[in-house]
Amino acid sequence: MQIRSLVALSAFGLAACSVRHVRSTDGSTDGGGSVGAASGTLALDQQQPNVAPSAFNARQRLDASTRHGEWDIIHTGPGDSVRAWVVYPERSTNAPVVLVVHEIFGESTWIRAVADQLAADGYIAIAPDLLTGRVPLQADTATQQDATAAIAKLNPADVQRQLTAVGKWGMALPAAQKKYGIVGFCWGGGTSFKHAIESPEGLGAAVVYYGPMGDADIARLSSVKVPVLGLYGGADQRVDATIPRIDSIMKAQGKTYEPHVFDGAGHGFLRAQTNNAGAAMPANAEAARQAWPLTIGWFRKYLGS
Repeated sequence: MQIRSLVALSAFGLAACSVRHVRSTDGSTDGGGSVGAASGTLALDQQQPNVAPSAFNARQRLDASTRHGEWDIIHTGPGDSVRAWVVYPERSTNAPVVLVVHEIFGESTWIRAVADQLAADGYIAIAPDLLTGRVPLQADTATQQDATAAIAKLNPADVQRQLTAVGKWGMALPAAQKKYGIVGFCWGGGTSFKHAIESPEGLGAAVVYYGPMGDADIARLSSVKVPVLGLYGGADQRVDATIPRIDSIMKAQGKTYEPHVFDGAGHGFLRAQTNNAGAAMPANAEAARQAWPLTIGWFRKYLGS
């Protein structure tokens, strides 16, 4: 991995930014919206069995999994519950818990496959459906139109309350250790960063995949009590434009925030390692290849293994 430092001054005179820009080792700068030259070949993530899959291969990976996964209903308040996909690792000792927060597209086969990969890496993975009862499902997946509309109506405070309840539920499982982490993608990435701002009891680490952060959330960064890893696509300036400010504020306040920006990768690169036809998207796949070990390394460092 080739890393270079980007030093930027905050408009508020805060600490220097130390965003890590990571160049694809294949030299590609192919963004998230293009198809690689290997069009028609097997998807790259099929060659990366230790990395969470693309959306295209999610069903195949789930069907091949040997791990125990189940749907549970988790009570999150009076008259309030979420359903969640829970996957257990194959191990002889209790495991830390990791919450997996879905994208703006809601619960999906892909999110369940990401949870399964976290279980393969040794964690009890819990993927709560934060749109429980709000949208109809086709199998395990909401339509993108329904999910996007319903996400916009969620109360952020209720979302955080429910995540805290899911974390407590997870830590109380007989096979669990008494600590948990959180990882989220797109809308779920921003939600995971907000969970770090809340820093409820038991939370030990957060991982943010290309999650947007608004001014109101950035103004509350002083409340973060856990280390945050940020993973971003280099062709995603809508989100990336906020990184230097977040980085400067976090470091000025003595917080642990480690952002990585993967050159050429687009928004949603972990999901979009291939296009919808299964053709390789090299920059996204390379970003995923590098980002997933960083994710697991972060959880192992701050949650244990």
